[in-house]
Amino acid sequence: MKSKDEVTFDDVIFSAVDAIKAFKEGLTFDDVLLVPKYSDITSRTQTDLTTRLSRNITINMPFVSANMDTVTESAMAVAMARAGGIGIIHRFLTIKDQTAEVLRAKRSGSVIIEHPYTITAEKTVRDAHNYSEKMEVSGLLVTEHNSDKIIGIITERDILFADSSDTVADVMTTDPITAGPGIGLGEAKAILHKHRIEKLPIVDEERRIRGLITTRDIINASNYPNMSVDGKGRPLVGAAVGVKGDFMERSESLLEAGADVLVVDIAHGHSENALNTVRNIKRAFPDCELIAGNVATAQGARDLIRAGVDAVKVGVGSGSICITRVITGSGVPQLTAVIDCARVGRDYDIPIISDGGTRTSGDATKVLAAGASSIMIGSMLGGTDESPGTVLTKNGKRYKVYRGMASLAASIGRKSKETGYTSLDDDLNDYVAEGVEAMVPYKGSVTDILKQLTGGLRSGLSYCGAHTIPQMQENAEFIKMSRAGFAESNPHDVSVM
Repeated sequence: MKSKDEVTFDDVIFSAVDAIKAFKEGLTFDDVLLVPKYSDITSRTQTDLTTRLSRNITINMPFVSANMDTVTESAMAVAMARAGGIGIIHRFLTIKDQTAEVLRAKRSGSVIIEHPYTITAEKTVRDAHNYSEKMEVSGLLVTEHNSDKIIGIITERDILFADSSDTVADVMTTDPITAGPGIGLGEAKAILHKHRIEKLPIVDEERRIRGLITTRDIINASNYPNMSVDGKGRPLVGAAVGVKGDFMERSESLLEAGADVLVVDIAHGHSENALNTVRNIKRAFPDCELIAGNVATAQGARDLIRAGVDAVKVGVGSGSICITRVITGSGVPQLTAVIDCARVGRDYDIPIISDGGTRTSGDATKVLAAGASSIMIGSMLGGTDESPGTVLTKNGKRYKVYRGMASLAASIGRKSKETGYTSLDDDLNDYVAEGVEAMVPYKGSVTDILKQLTGGLRSGLSYCGAHTIPQMQENAEFIKMSRAGFAESNPHDVSVM
């Protein structure tokens, strides 16, 4: 007979078994399927992908490009907005450069450019060419010295064969056709057509510049009817900030540039660092739309919401280049994390953004059905024309670099941005990477990827018998499947061409 304090091997085993039985089960995309429901949809075009990004922002498709330095700068943000989504410009830039990326995205689709670029008449043609190239515009309005009164306009056509040392006054078009404030788009189109011009300055009675309408912006408005825009018709764009150092100064600069939403970017969002940052930003900029994360639990979502966020980003360790779960042993399978956080989000009427693990339109359909309002994607967009970085060639195939923001290279780069230098004496063992660097195949334009994603998602809605994302969330019924069920879901017993 064993003593009262004696513990046997069998006791340990039975105790461990009891603990395992008490564990909550976590599920992700490949563990479940959506049960098909009766549908009255006869065409995918009958579905509506409009959804809430945050408390007060609505987007026309539920996809958000990740705030990663190999995914989103202005080119990606513009492409996402034109397709109906939004891009979040990463924070691993100087404040000046990140602000410039926001401004570049905003200017790409304004019906009326409120602050057009100008140059004075005494500048040289070389100056005009360099400034136009730097600002990525095809023409500049010419103003009087130390004044905002227009006296001319200079375009690529004016400087094409001009001597670079000539002055702007020598080659500019004088007395340009202008219009007054409040002009309608239809009237502006008529003036542009009548005079065969591409730019129409908006001026007041004293000839002071009040804006600019261009044919390119009018064409863009027609070519991208699904574009997510702000109240002034400009593309929606977001930007990320950190939780240390210059985050308040950065937030102010980004908001002044027109950023529609800020994202507090930290791997472990259920932390005092994140909560304090949210409170500080909301206190200073109460009208700012603010997203924060990442969290993976209901309590994490609840604490961020109580701190003042307008949307919660969910996902710990689920990204394709994230190794947080391997390094730290922490995380929650993505579908379970979203379901848990979405319950809290519904209680407070705060949208949930699923961040990580989405590889297909089927995954996107599942996570939206589980309660997410939108989905942040990274790896699917890496390798596109619009993602930052150059195309590399390896063994005759083309690739682009894609890396996690907690990877070794990103961590070293972040330190160099913060301190202004990288010491050769730094011990690389001091960096504990939670992400990896990788190469992804070159994929061409992001537009084609988004078309496939949205097309598959529209089909997913129809299989759930839903016309809208909220309706799908009400109708959704999940069924758990075995490994054999997953194998059955993929091509099998054939040689795929």
